[in-house]
Amino acid sequence: MKATPDTPQAPAAGSWPAILGQQPPPGLLAVELEPADRQACGQRVSLYLREQQRIIRRQECFRPFMWIENEGLLQGCPVQVECQSLGGELWLKSLAFFDDWSDWKSAQTWLAQKFSRAADAGPAPYLALNDPLQQFCMLSGRTFFSAMAFEDLRRLQVDIETITAPGFDFCNAERASDRIIIIALGDESGWVETLADEGGGEKQLLEEFVRVVRERDPDVIEGHNIFNFDLPYLAQRAKLHRVPLALGRDGSLLRSRPGRFVAGERSTNFSRYTINGRHIVDTFFLLQIYDATHRALESLSLKEAARHFGLAAPQRVYLDSADMANIYARDPQRVLRYAADDIRETRALADVLTRSYFVQAQMLPMPYQDVCLRGNAAKIDALLLGAYLQRRHALPAPEAPRPFEGGYTDIFMRGTIRNVRHCDVRSLYPSIMLAKGLGPSSDTQGVFLKLLEFLRDYRLEAKRQMLSASTPAQAAHFQALQTAFKILINSFYGYLGFAQARFNDFEAAARVAAAGRNILRRMIKWLRAHGAQPVEIDTDGIYFVPPPFRARGAEEAFQRRFQKEALPAGIEVEFDGDYLSMFSYKMKNYALLEPSGQMIIRGAALKSRGLEPYLRAFLRDYLRLQLEARPQDIPALLERYKAELAQMPIRNLAKTEILKETPAGYAAKVAAKKRARNAAYELALRSGRPYQAGDRVVYYITGTKKNVAAHQAAKLVRDWDPQAPDTNLAYYIAKLEALHARLAATPDGEAEPL
Repeated sequence: MKATPDTPQAPAAGSWPAILGQQPPPGLLAVELEPADRQACGQRVSLYLREQQRIIRRQECFRPFMWIENEGLLQGCPVQVECQSLGGELWLKSLAFFDDWSDWKSAQTWLAQKFSRAADAGPAPYLALNDPLQQFCMLSGRTFFSAMAFEDLRRLQVDIETITAPGFDFCNAERASDRIIIIALGDESGWVETLADEGGGEKQLLEEFVRVVRERDPDVIEGHNIFNFDLPYLAQRAKLHRVPLALGRDGSLLRSRPGRFVAGERSTNFSRYTINGRHIVDTFFLLQIYDATHRALESLSLKEAARHFGLAAPQRVYLDSADMANIYARDPQRVLRYAADDIRETRALADVLTRSYFVQAQMLPMPYQDVCLRGNAAKIDALLLGAYLQRRHALPAPEAPRPFEGGYTDIFMRGTIRNVRHCDVRSLYPSIMLAKGLGPSSDTQGVFLKLLEFLRDYRLEAKRQMLSASTPAQAAHFQALQTAFKILINSFYGYLGFAQARFNDFEAAARVAAAGRNILRRMIKWLRAHGAQPVEIDTDGIYFVPPPFRARGAEEAFQRRFQKEALPAGIEVEFDGDYLSMFSYKMKNYALLEPSGQMIIRGAALKSRGLEPYLRAFLRDYLRLQLEARPQDIPALLERYKAELAQMPIRNLAKTEILKETPAGYAAKVAAKKRARNAAYELALRSGRPYQAGDRVVYYITGTKKNVAAHQAAKLVRDWDPQAPDTNLAYYIAKLEALHARLAATPDGEAEPL
């Protein structure tokens, strides 16, 4: 193995057999469903394993299953079934086994028709997991990458560069002219290769891509926005040229089906691609999960992520993708360097973001690709169901949902506040659950709390290593690792109150939330009683202004007393933030200034990606002046931005929108009065160009009056004439003044009553 000393390793499965069963066999890379063979063993699966640096493909028999209330439930089922009784007195007391996946699907369809139920009819008397690979892992006790280090994975990064037809703002694979010009590839060793169309044509480029992938034989293919851009683009262009994308380890073709990804309040439809014997990981999705917690990214682009994590090389090449065709015609070598830099940043970003999912894949009974895509409730369910299946124990019925009061959030001061600290209750809800033994009442085997304890300890160790990291890269790595596990373990509380969770318990969830609120109110009371001023409280952490510390060691003594007097046994606090100042705008929206001078911005109201670039730039400059105690310079800042508007690059003023439907579909809805007019769609219709769903439209506002209808005054950025500018300066000045007024309305350090 190539594990490095500073990489936290997953404990061997054998160290916790009572939780998840016996240690899985080592080296499992992938599992794939094969055609059934009724004469041999029925349903088969192929296992891809690494043994002594060689890939071994082995087939095993597998009997798909489902949980049922009792054996009589399947009386009259049209396929052969074998039932097995389970221990315990819970709801689903039997397992039903089927000869192959086809029979399983027939039985599932039959049961769905037999027990079609109203929404309030209660739980169905069966549980059927619609994923044969997860079923196989649960039944066999296997997980992926057991006894492997992250560095043992063969990882291949993929990024494509394309050109866009004149008159359009973004490429579209269905336009014949919008071809792929470069396919950049890299791997975990640092190898990078840029495949370019050097006269052989796009067809030859695609064929070479397939050859290189098969030759490098990766376990994982990584990319940034690979599901919604690179792979569908490659698939469409391959279809155009009749090039089979035979990327599977068995020579099979790239496949796709519709998928849906959720991270926080974001929900994304995507094409869920699969490659036999390999996993596909999209760092764009993992970045969304990261940002759902941190709210620290200006955008979800690869370049922004590289800057945020300190991964961008000083001499990396930056290009305007909208002008890629012209740049490539003038200087193809520069575009090749740009593509190679993209690959290096993709690899570095994947290094940071995917390690925790690798560790999760060693525990969870599901493929690594699914670990990177599935929500935390599904992961917790999988762990619990797998443990109960290994014990051959019956399953409970989920409780009917009911409302309960959630966590405690509040804001006490707004505006600019100096000398701010942050304290965080270490995994507040998990700690309460463990201290009070609050788990699902239906978990008769006690799996839930044992899992929670193990995962909490793992996360705290990763956080400890983050705080003691010797380099920014190490700190970023451990930050991403502990964050992913923080989200997972905090989801155990959310799982209790989740209607679709098999082991939910709304009474336990309410008790955990109530205990959390009491602890946080107790902390606030103690801080005030000892001269501190709370600024904001958010579920498990508090920003506050400490009392004056006049003697050496006084702050450390304050922290020790706080832990001893304000918190109950089993609950620990960590003082993890020391800031020169804080701009508190509203709940969960604030900016912080670190002693190093770095500014941290949190919250959608202060990081709105819907703002034009010039407004985002003004917002950052405004916040820095507030944090650096220079509010007197803000009027001059506002006037400078107004004066510079006429000279700003037009793209700094422009909005970018992605068409969610065809312009013709939009027009039909407008005609039927089913939606309002929209600038991007109106421009697409007026352009006379064949815009399609998925195209990006970049536009600005023309005219002289500040109050205009955007859909009437909008104009494509490509049509802007620098010799005869028609930019609506009054409109953009009004937007700037409105943003300034909204920010200036925040009172400076005003204390608000509880």
